[in-house]
Amino acid sequence: MYKRNLYQSKIAPLINTPVIKVITGMRRAGKSCLLKLIMDDLAAHPADAGRIVYINKESLEFDFIRTYESLYAFVKEKFQPVEGPKYLFIDEIQEIHLWEKAVASFFSEGDVDIYITGSNADLLSSEIATLLSGRYIEIPVYTLSFDEFLTFQESDQQNLNSAFSDYLKYGGFPALHHFVMNETIVYQYISSIYDTILLKDVIRRNNIRNVRLLEDITRYIFDNIGNIFSSKKVSDFLKAQKISVGIETVQNYISYLHDAFAVHKASRYDIKGKRFLELHEKYYLGDIGLRHALLGYREGDISGVLENIVFLELKRRGYDVYIGKLGDMEIDFIAEKANRRFYIQVVYLLASDRTIDREFSSLLQIPDNYPKYVISMDPFFGTDVKGVKRMHIMDFLLQTSHSRRRTPGGNLV
Repeated sequence: MYKRNLYQSKIAPLINTPVIKVITGMRRAGKSCLLKLIMDDLAAHPADAGRIVYINKESLEFDFIRTYESLYAFVKEKFQPVEGPKYLFIDEIQEIHLWEKAVASFFSEGDVDIYITGSNADLLSSEIATLLSGRYIEIPVYTLSFDEFLTFQESDQQNLNSAFSDYLKYGGFPALHHFVMNETIVYQYISSIYDTILLKDVIRRNNIRNVRLLEDITRYIFDNIGNIFSSKKVSDFLKAQKISVGIETVQNYISYLHDAFAVHKASRYDIKGKRFLELHEKYYLGDIGLRHALLGYREGDISGVLENIVFLELKRRGYDVYIGKLGDMEIDFIAEKANRRFYIQVVYLLASDRTIDREFSSLLQIPDNYPKYVISMDPFFGTDVKGVKRMHIMDFLLQTSHSRRRTPGGNLV
């Protein structure tokens, strides 16, 4: 089993601390394997090996645990003969009705270190967050970064370009390393993930009857990553296809996809006015492979694909990510974390003076001194432009892996 060092390093300091570790993310992003990696580390200590209870709600073995009462009874029985610290791991806990009541009770008893995963943002809805207030830390898990993809595929420094081509086409679902990189095989697997997300996390969970409408809205979102988005635009598009749907319904269906981590929202921020705007956000996918499995891989859409990859990488690194508005100009990403901020433009190739002027001029007009970057796939790079740094996308994606960087420059992490 390959390590997920980014997440393990976040969880390691939290082991045996009085907080519930809540691991969230899209199905098949690697949450279950992360739990097993943590359990393996604990089991390496003989004193802890017998103190672990693991419940996987995707296994029929635990199908009888459907309510907080049955969860509480099962765990109490398992822990009855155990003295001292105990460790409870529950995978896909949202499948247990009112699970939070049992978890809050275990936590209040003080000797159980709790780790739970969930594939729906409702896991931490306002009601649950109130019940567990101050008692949990959320660790979002995403599909593989490019650095992780290289590790899972056992690619070396000489095959970076080929591996990145695969990453663009297939995305980063961890289980891909079990398959030959063949479009038919890989997209069949990813299509099965897409079907599971729609069926279990969207349709069944939200009692959706008009499945065809959900599929049409999903297809529209997938086909418009990186484009300014509004529910009215979706509604008008569907009406032009003779499909009658109200704006509120569109908004509801999008929120269901968002709750399942299938899509992520990037709000617009007015840089000059220093305020968030309520309209015309963008959406990016939880993994770019979902789009290609549904719509096919289209080289002409490379700009939006690159944006999606950069967006997810920023989220992995713990940044809040927005799209910027500066007058009539747009900044692809504003990334913020603690007291840090930087701006990014993402472009496929800086192939002409006009493209260079467009991508750099908007950054140069931002009236502050935060770092600014233009990220592209240009094979040969010129110099930075008036302080705006140029960076190849693979250098950006591999910044945290010093041994794999194509070039030593850059400090955006």
